[in-house]
Amino acid sequence: MLYDLIMHHGLAYAFLLNLFRYITFRAVAACFTAFFLSIWLGPYIIAKLHQIQREGQPIRALGPERHLKEKAGTPTMGGILILSTLLISTLLWADLTNGFIWIVLFVTFGFGLIGFFDDYKKLAKHNSDGLSKRTRLGGEFLISLVATYFLQQLTPSGMANDLALPFLKNVLIPLGYFFPLFGMIVISGFGNAVNFTDGLDGLAIVPVVISFFVFALIAYIVGNSVFADYLQLHFIPKTGELAIFCAAVIGAGLGFLWFNAPPASVFMGDTGSLSLGGAIGSVAVAVKHELVLCIVGGLFVIETLSVIIQVAWYKKTKTRIFLMAPLHHHFEKKGWAESKIVIRFWIISIILGIIGLATLKLR
Repeated sequence: MLYDLIMHHGLAYAFLLNLFRYITFRAVAACFTAFFLSIWLGPYIIAKLHQIQREGQPIRALGPERHLKEKAGTPTMGGILILSTLLISTLLWADLTNGFIWIVLFVTFGFGLIGFFDDYKKLAKHNSDGLSKRTRLGGEFLISLVATYFLQQLTPSGMANDLALPFLKNVLIPLGYFFPLFGMIVISGFGNAVNFTDGLDGLAIVPVVISFFVFALIAYIVGNSVFADYLQLHFIPKTGELAIFCAAVIGAGLGFLWFNAPPASVFMGDTGSLSLGGAIGSVAVAVKHELVLCIVGGLFVIETLSVIIQVAWYKKTKTRIFLMAPLHHHFEKKGWAESKIVIRFWIISIILGIIGLATLKLR
């Protein structure tokens, strides 16, 4: 909004206003805007959620026993705080004529809406059962397919249906008509992967922030012809603007962590986890770094695989591989303190983020 106003009125070269021409300046501004908005709005939103929900998020009866005592009464739907602040920040600082921005926002808020109804149904029924799997996945698949289609239209025709491989330069695998299906799996898959990871105070939001930090850099580089050529990456015009969206998510995420740090005053709920997962998936598809996301977001992948393996193995043998899935609950059952699990998972996420960044140079 600010960028468009300045550019529309020809003020881009005026004193100080020339800074608005730089993505780096607007990304930093978007991050700080979202963070301080979160700190300002957080107490009000949390108080409202407490007032509306009263009993807080329904705690899964089959989950770790201590959750029934320690986390009872904590409100959910904190994703509303994340979504509202990142939206305001993105609209203020991003180029609103950029199609990539609107597609990623479409996915973010589409998934957020699904998560909102899922959280609402849990609260209305006073148990941990939300939307049916068919309804939830159907909505996610539809949103992901639509988003992937429009991302294809914005991508140069020579690589619109191609899959880039990390560590290999100038290598593209043509997926043809299967690319929309692939994009759908990436976006909806990461939406649910972040959702699986969101189970302890602060556990999901820090890896989310790390992932968006890495992809803010990737989007900026891929959208810059000079940097992309130097690093031998595939140049995709206008994706640099996604760095501003990523920065807004980082600021909103850090602001949310202020209230979600142990002991949490609010949970993000499916409203937050689904929207953030879908958002990072859509950014990865836009910048053609889907497989790099599997590295950077490896923690989310591991948590998801633990659930898939547990369910498949139990159906086959009626026994369990893990004491409980997702994986963080397994370590809870083993007696690990919540803070130890969370911090160690953060460390793993940082290491994976560094490896993901290394793929930009090691080619």
